[in-house]
Amino acid sequence: MSRIGKKAVPIPSGVTANVEGQTVKIKGPKGALQVVLPDDVEVKMDAGTVKVDPRNETKRARSMWGTSRTLVNNLITGVTKGYERKLEITGVGYRAALQGKNLQIALGYSHDVIYPIPEGIAIVTPKPTEIVITGIDKQKVGQVAAEIRGFRPPEPYKGKGVRYSGEYIFRKEGKKK
Repeated sequence: MSRIGKKAVPIPSGVTANVEGQTVKIKGPKGALQVVLPDDVEVKMDAGTVKVDPRNETKRARSMWGTSRTLVNNLITGVTKGYERKLEITGVGYRAALQGKNLQIALGYSHDVIYPIPEGIAIVTPKPTEIVITGIDKQKVGQVAAEIRGFRPPEPYKGKGVRYSGEYIFRKEGKKK
């Protein structure tokens, strides 16, 4: 039994939900999102909640049960609160700046990295060494953060690079004489 899947997802006031077959559409103050759930689960609305149940007792149906419920919950959180991911840049001369619809990042290469900001994502740089990514789609926010981090992941000797805020970098000892 999925402990997460058993819980119904409550729909807060100001949010409208619509279930058509396997498609769940959520509309809220920050925007509208939708997700298509797998055929292994059955989704229905009742009394201001969205309920997800497995169609049969296969392993796949049970594993998709909790996942599907979480996907619906993430949509509701996204259209009400939104998602935010912070990145920190560590290193001499490493910095980030917004340039129109692009993010320009100097990461020690011979050229600056130009990252085009995708639709539905907002990026701000409060400091030259800090990037804040916000949006309503959790998957898209995480993907953009991972792509920016991928340009120069933190290295284990000096900790230089782009890291998530609060990420611990396992440090190694350097060469000995």
